[in-house]
Amino acid sequence: MIDENKIRVIKIGKEALFEFIYEKIIDNQEQYFVVDPLEVMDTFDIDFENGEFIFCVHKDEDKDGNIIEFPKEIDLKKLLKKLPDTTSTMFADGRYKEYSKEELVELSK
Repeated sequence: MIDENKIRVIKIGKEALFEFIYEKIIDNQEQYFVVDPLEVMDTFDIDFENGEFIFCVHKDEDKDGNIIEFPKEIDLKKLLKKLPDTTSTMFADGRYKEYSKEELVELSK
């Protein structure tokens, strides 16, 4: 219980803020991306200078149980600059946009 004359404060910097966002998205992948979190892998990047964050989920294994790596040809730093925001709020449906791997490779050039 907090005393009536006390105020508890949390102040965090950029790294902690983005860590919080990343962990929050991980915790809510099922809701945010409409996926089973046990069947996907995550990839993300942060542009601290512009205050932007990109988070991708993709299938973790093919039908034979082989790990599906995130394509090396997809440059998240370039996507951060080229892709428009997919949502104006994380508190409504339709937060994500689905792209083919080929589309993201092309946008990464």
